[in-house]
Amino acid sequence: MIWIRQFRQFQKFLKIQIKYPMQLPDLNQRFVLHFGEMGSRWGINRTVGQIYALLFVSERPLNADEIAQALDFSRSNVSMGLKELGAWNLVRMQHVPGDRRDYFSAPDDVWAIFRTLAEERRKREIDPTLSMLREALLEQPEGQAERHAQERMRQMHDLIELATQWFDDIQRMPSEDVRQLMLLGGAVQKLLAFKGRVKQVATRKHVARARPELKAVEN
Repeated sequence: MIWIRQFRQFQKFLKIQIKYPMQLPDLNQRFVLHFGEMGSRWGINRTVGQIYALLFVSERPLNADEIAQALDFSRSNVSMGLKELGAWNLVRMQHVPGDRRDYFSAPDDVWAIFRTLAEERRKREIDPTLSMLREALLEQPEGQAERHAQERMRQMHDLIELATQWFDDIQRMPSEDVRQLMLLGGAVQKLLAFKGRVKQVATRKHVARARPELKAVEN
């Protein structure tokens, strides 16, 4: 019967898929494994990290079944990983003509993953510390020891808050502007040094102009 023949063909297809999973080139495989390992240290689930790395180096969009075969993950783990990447805007879904399945690819902007990693580390490491410092600064110190400790905490709070504000500004900048800013490198230090020299010259000129006026007042 036709349905029996179709069922056997489907069984044969499954055996081929299981026996010959999607193979990754050695270079791609090393990158995917390394990214998964490092991702777990950066605050990203290992599975999610490997899925992103696979999509990042893939020369074409992949569907969930291909991702599961390539990484030897269960279909449910792949679905959860893709959902998490989608929440971070680190994956794009698209469709292929004649295919009802969803295909996925990594965004073209290579800075996207670094922005996400930085934001996740901030949530896990910086924000809790900043919250604790704010609460400590609202308390009324009892004794000299607590006043000294609170002042030191205030210094740390001001530094972290300044760095956080700078981070927010960087996150809002277009990727190309961030790249140009990073390329400035030592030029920023030279600019600040020049600004300092200009300020010193202006101060000397102001003092020089003020001296005759002071002498006139004294006389």
